[in-house]
Formats: sequence, C-alpha cells, structure tokens
Amino acid sequence: MLFAAPAAAVGYGVFIERVSLRLREQDIAIPGLHPDLDGLRVVQLTDIHLSPFLPIRVLEQAIAMANETRAHVALVTGDLISTAADPVDLCLHRLTALRSDLGTFGCLGNHEIYADLEDYVTVQGARLGMRFLRLGAVPLRFGNAVLNLAGVDYQHLRSPYLLGAEQLIRPGALNVLMSHNPDVFPVAARQGWDLTIAGHTHGVQIRVEILRQDLNVARFFTPYVDGIYRKDNASIFVSRGIGTIGAPIRLGCTPEVALLRLCRI
Repeated sequence: MLFAAPAAAVGYGVFIERVSLRLREQDIAIPGLHPDLDGLRVVQLTDIHLSPFLPIRVLEQAIAMANETRAHVALVTGDLISTAADPVDLCLHRLTALRSDLGTFGCLGNHEIYADLEDYVTVQGARLGMRFLRLGAVPLRFGNAVLNLAGVDYQHLRSPYLLGAEQLIRPGALNVLMSHNPDVFPVAARQGWDLTIAGHTHGVQIRVEILRQDLNVARFFTPYVDGIYRKDNASIFVSRGIGTIGAPIRLGCTPEVALLRLCRI
C-alpha cells in the first residue's frame, strides 16, 4: 500500500486533476477606483498550451466557462501552444468563440517566442478579431471612466523589465497591464500600474505539503506564483492557467479560468 500511494497520486494528477477545470473568482480591491468601474468583470485564460497534453475539449470547456461569466472584457495572457508543431491556428479559431462586452485582448508568452510565432499570432489574432498588445495600450471606456489596458511580450530575465512600458500609462485612468510572467510586478508597481494580470507559473503544476510546508519550486524563480499579491496601492493577479508543460500532470493545482471583479475600497 505504501509503495502504491505515489503511483496513485501520479495517476490522479495525470488523468483527473489535469483536466478538472474550475472557475476561480477573485475580487480585486483597488484604492480610489472610479464608481463606473466598480464591479467590472474581467475573465482571463492563460497558459493554454494546446498540444497532445491538452485535449481540445478542455479548451472548449474553458471558453464556455468564460462565456458564462458575462464578462466586460476577456484576456488571453500568453502561451497558446508549447511548440511550433502544436495547432496554433486551431487554438486561435477556438478562441474566437470567447464573448465579452468589449472583446478579447491578449499578450504573448515565452512559448510564442520559442516557437517563433509572435508575429503570426499577432496578425492572425487581429484577422480573427483578437488584439494582442505588444508594448501597446488601448483605452476602454465604461461610463465616465477609462480602463487603460496594456500588454507586453514575455519579459526576458536577461533584460531590464518593462522598458518603455511606463510611456503607456494614461493619467486619470485605471491602468491595467498584461504581462505573461509575473516577476515584473515590482517594476510595474513602481511605474504606476494599478493592476498587473499574469500567468506563466501554472501555479507550479505540482504542489505538495510536507510537514505543513508547501513545496513549490516556482518560488525559486518568483515570489508571485498563484493568486493575488499587493505592493502599496498596486496589485497583481497570477492565474494557474489551463494547460501543462514538461509533464502532463497537475497535483494540488487545479487548472482554471479566472474571473476578476474590480471593487472599490
């Protein structure tokens, strides 16, 4: 029985938890939020990694789940696929089914770079009605308030983070930044971004607790692994995402669609 336990856990992670998609709802309190943005709903899909490790039905389920939230805006924050051999066109076409009041926006992840698909995803996404923001921003008006939504490409560890992103900030607006990797957060907060929305970590994919300590290897790379974090008046939300990389397994880290609700404090 003792030796069977690890094999049973792996089997559960591969065949059950890996495809047990859930909706995660997160309130994000923002100081001084304009009343017309109070209750705004943002739905996020990230780290899809459509590949042999992710059945297309799971992506379709994620999109249906996102549409049920009746969000004001939909975001896709990178890593649509894992390699250049994966079906990026299929992923993009399925994402056209996402529905929100103001449409779908995205940023690019490290796997778009590895697959040399940054330009292709940008052009094809635009052709299909999705706007991938690459060091760019778009003002979204809600009543008398403006949400300034910006996006950057995956930020390489070898380079200074968010070069030029401070020029995208819009005075008087709620400034929201999409960045695939969350370790940019201290820089984003310093530049003046009110909210950063990220993925990349997969919540680490495999999380186990031993002697009441969470063993989480992603913390060796970034302290921003899963959920909401704050620094002064700035916040970041990091989603666990949908797919997997490295091994087709999740343990203690269920895949998710994230619904973020902005609220005043």
